[in-house]
Amino acid sequence: MAVEMYWRDEKVEVWKGDSLELVRGLADRRFDAVVTDPPYSSGGMFRSDRAQKTGSKYVLSKKNSRREYPEFEGDNRDQRGLLAWSGLWLTECWRVTRPGGCLLCFCDWRNIPVMSDAIQCGGWVWRGVVPWDKTEGARPQKGWFRAQAEYVLTATRGGIGREQSRNGPCLPGVFRENVDSANKLHMTGKPVRLMRSLMEVVRPGGEVLDPFAGSGTTALAAKETGRRCVTCDNSAENLALIPPRMARAKAREDAVQDGLALGV
Repeated sequence: MAVEMYWRDEKVEVWKGDSLELVRGLADRRFDAVVTDPPYSSGGMFRSDRAQKTGSKYVLSKKNSRREYPEFEGDNRDQRGLLAWSGLWLTECWRVTRPGGCLLCFCDWRNIPVMSDAIQCGGWVWRGVVPWDKTEGARPQKGWFRAQAEYVLTATRGGIGREQSRNGPCLPGVFRENVDSANKLHMTGKPVRLMRSLMEVVRPGGEVLDPFAGSGTTALAAKETGRRCVTCDNSAENLALIPPRMARAKAREDAVQDGLALGV
């Protein structure tokens, strides 16, 4: 699939097409971080479960859902397929990340083993797992443990960057944020507040790559924290959500600046 520019502003580039093709065309050592939420290829214990449409796997009740979310592709690989494919894009992401830069990659519990292997196959130094506690509102299971967490797999290209290790903030090892259903635009979308917190591992003014845009939450968090972002998606429905989100963020920023200028 050819890759073409879809939309851009002073902080964000949004590309339409295949993520691997986009990353292959980017310059070496350009980015400070890769922060991304790829298709998990899970949603069930068996291949037949994984092969379902994403809406069947990730939307518990369409009746109670506030909106219909666009379906997305690439989420039904078995673990061998996931390992092989992830090794390709993670290797390219390693190439375009500067030495000392980092990778933050979301995953669910089922595929932590295969994704941690793929990260190391891609050349990254494996750093561990940061849980995202979705709070007690997450999926209850009678007689069993609540499915309350997803995970951020962390890695670096070589050692942790000197500037970050000396001057960066000391971040939590667990993030607790509820799913923001009212503002959620993608069926597996992450809370903007969570993504803004994760941006603290990226130097101020740095540049982030997100090969799997979804509805643009990573790009939005980068923009709102003064960082730049390049992102990509192959879904026209998801891409159409991004420019309005960026416009609303710009309007909020302008309103704040106007208020400061007026002394409000």
